[in-house]
Amino acid sequence: MTSPDLDSSRNRDPGRASGVGKADARGRKLLLQIMIQGRGGQGAQTAGNLLAMAFFAAGRQVQAFSSYGGARRGTPVSSFIRIADRPIRVRCDIEQADAILCFDASLLEGRLLATARADTLIVVNSSRSPDYYARTLPGYHVIPVDGISISRRHGLGRIVNSSLLGAFARAIEAPPLEVLTRTLIAEAPAMHAENVAACEEGYRYVDAQLQSMPLERTAS
Repeated sequence: MTSPDLDSSRNRDPGRASGVGKADARGRKLLLQIMIQGRGGQGAQTAGNLLAMAFFAAGRQVQAFSSYGGARRGTPVSSFIRIADRPIRVRCDIEQADAILCFDASLLEGRLLATARADTLIVVNSSRSPDYYARTLPGYHVIPVDGISISRRHGLGRIVNSSLLGAFARAIEAPPLEVLTRTLIAEAPAMHAENVAACEEGYRYVDAQLQSMPLERTAS
């Protein structure tokens, strides 16, 4: 899935019309850079692999790699994904992400926030409200998702990969939900129906949150 060639200045439309990703002077998408942050044992690397597979299945060029803070459970783990329509040549780390998926809200500080711009979408696994993050992290576009509650409702316990991937796909408007759920069915070792249901609920959770945003701004 890692493309042997990348010319980031010529790649277009890695996502749909989400406004996420690098664009040229005429607004055409060139490259989408994603960072997934979690702790060892939470499934961040698995989520990164699944997301990369889904983008690849949707016909995109994909580059994916990971970094580890150590071998111990609970240490920070990062996955990085680049998406484009043409082969990807760049090989450097992602220093400024277009979108971030954070599995642990305690990691949403310092080093991780330094990779976010004002227009970076940040989806975080958290039961807190959007208003809480608007107050505590002003200047950042944070979309909280109660991934654990969603996963538990579908019999997955604390395994939040599917619920967060569905939420993230809605936030950045890519990959298509049907492609993502097909990838889950193909790659999940068991509990296919449960994983698909959690993914779809995560998608709806963020959809409802985004739909309500214009009304909240108008009321304020």
